[in-house]
Amino acid sequence: MSLALYRTYRPGRLSDVIGQEHVTTPLGRALDSGRAHHAYLFTGPRGCGKTSTARIFARSLNCVQGPTSEPCEVCPSCVDLAPNGPGTIDVIEMDAASHRGVDDARDLREKAMYAPALSTYRIYIIDEAHQLTSDAANALLKLIEEPPPHLKFVFATTEPDRILATIRSRTHHYPFRLVSSRRLIEHLAWVCEQEGVAADPAALALVAKAAAGSVRDSLSILGQLVAGSGPDGVTYANAVVQLGMTDSALLDEAISAVASSDGASLFSVVDRVVEAGLDPRRFASDILERFRDLIVLHQIPDAESSGLIDAPDEQLATMRVQVQELGLAQLSRAADLVNTGLTELKGATAPRLQLELLCARLLLPTADDAGVLARVEQLEQRASATPVAHDGRQATPVTSVPPTSPAPPTAAARMVSTTPPAPATPPIPSLAVPSQESEPALAAPPTPPTPPAPPSRPTRTAPAAAAGPGVAGGPGGPPAPPKLSSIAPTTSEGSSAGPPSHVPAPESGSQEQPTAAELSQSPVEATATNEVAIDLGAVVTMWPAVLEALKSSSRVAHTLAEGSVPISRTSKALVIAHPEKVRMDILRGNKGHVEQLRIAILDVVRLDTEIDFTHNPEPAAMVAKSAPTATSDSSPEVGDQSSDDGSKKSARERIAEQVQDEVPVAEDVATADDADLDDSGLSGLALIQRELGGTVMTEYDND
Repeated sequence: MSLALYRTYRPGRLSDVIGQEHVTTPLGRALDSGRAHHAYLFTGPRGCGKTSTARIFARSLNCVQGPTSEPCEVCPSCVDLAPNGPGTIDVIEMDAASHRGVDDARDLREKAMYAPALSTYRIYIIDEAHQLTSDAANALLKLIEEPPPHLKFVFATTEPDRILATIRSRTHHYPFRLVSSRRLIEHLAWVCEQEGVAADPAALALVAKAAAGSVRDSLSILGQLVAGSGPDGVTYANAVVQLGMTDSALLDEAISAVASSDGASLFSVVDRVVEAGLDPRRFASDILERFRDLIVLHQIPDAESSGLIDAPDEQLATMRVQVQELGLAQLSRAADLVNTGLTELKGATAPRLQLELLCARLLLPTADDAGVLARVEQLEQRASATPVAHDGRQATPVTSVPPTSPAPPTAAARMVSTTPPAPATPPIPSLAVPSQESEPALAAPPTPPTPPAPPSRPTRTAPAAAAGPGVAGGPGGPPAPPKLSSIAPTTSEGSSAGPPSHVPAPESGSQEQPTAAELSQSPVEATATNEVAIDLGAVVTMWPAVLEALKSSSRVAHTLAEGSVPISRTSKALVIAHPEKVRMDILRGNKGHVEQLRIAILDVVRLDTEIDFTHNPEPAAMVAKSAPTATSDSSPEVGDQSSDDGSKKSARERIAEQVQDEVPVAEDVATADDADLDDSGLSGLALIQRELGGTVMTEYDND
């Protein structure tokens, strides 16, 4: 039976210890100069060479030519203390986990006073020194502080914080570090060459990744792969299967699916991962590491030469392509989502479900700052990749970007912008308008403005294809970016007050694209812009969708709000009728549930408003009664008369008039001629009956 690789290739000299030059170099100088200390503390992660260095230190001290950093390897002490030698009675290795009591410390203190039998020094190597109890450490304290000339101590531990401060202060502390992947791969390749086994560099990189910087762990994993290798030696496919790690091809496919928003490909990768028996948490961890490498490669193009990324050349070429497909914002957002998903996967009863939900969040565009920035980066990258026609104009690709967060049809039909046109700016390339339609429009001569017929239901349309001279977007003026169709203020005769432009209707089946202004706008800002354009009818129509959105966020709030219907809308609040008073009171009394309902209304209807409740057993009947009132309170649709004299006013003017009618709080002071000051002598029960309509049901005598 052969020895384990980590025992076969255990270092015998300080120069053989890999990746710890910051320890071996000063330690060798101390040995050569005769300034070796009487007590040392070696700390660091497992498998990085602490105990091996302690044995080499003992061998260098007791060499007949020593103390020296280069033992002769021929004297009895060097032979006995060789990596696989029998050992000597003058070098005692103790495991503090099994000799941790105060009695063991007393026994060590008594034996340490005897002189060495065959060597120059008696050396105690105490491994896992943090396992010593406080009493045992205190019992050794005096001996460590003032040992006899022939006594040396070496403490090795993975947890230096648990060592008594009084012991740490009496030792020379050398912290060991994990070895880099590049150095481990070189060492593993040398071991395979010594063993006469062919090894794929990609497989060795996988071993170094699994070892996480530990030399002993890497040799143990390599020994497992060598033992199970075939005639071809250590191959990448065999390493992936035996170590249970994710194949780089699956990671590449998953990253490409996220970049192209291809949900089918991404969920197919998840299915193959689960069907192959791989750990979903391991897959999430591997894809998080890939996102990290892509972020580093995005910021530092030569990261592989500086050692920040350890990957084969073929893998680096693929990663460079992925960096071009994914921007920094999308990479950062995806890494944050995967990092959060790893916490949810820990101890999950349904890990596949959690992994699939994580993939759904990666595909779902959000309205936060990171999500908006990621979508803007996607548009910029696609626009920069657009080919240029022979005449110098930019040809627009036929493929369109999937909509980020489309609004419901009824709400989109009623979203009207009342803001004046923005100053002319260079156009943002629209990915939804084919180039065949834009070229004839640019060559068309200017046409005289014609008043368009008042549309009954304004919708979001594509930019104007042609307009009169001097109008933004026309041949005579600078082009304007795509925006929501605006309704110009009209006069009493019904003619448009501003120069109209011809707006072509979108083709059937075409998908509208978000504009740059909409992408840069947060949900609250977009709601504030279009709030006056949403009437009660739109809210009532989309109310079932609001309740479904509420159900996905809070089932308790959905149960309390079920059966309710909005019946009216004022300039400040949305009044909702509830058929059951008990559930209504519970819902209204819980601010968290009310906030969940408000967020659901904001997500579905794009309306940010306060909420008020009223009780009515038949809310549907109240909707029919209050519909005219609610419509008058809300913003008028196109063509509605806003005054008795027949003049038409825009929604902005109507809201301005409502704001003017409101009395500021500071001025809301009663005057002498205020009719409400006369209470007619009513007080108590009579005042409640008159103002609130109360009725006395039962009187109790408290005497």
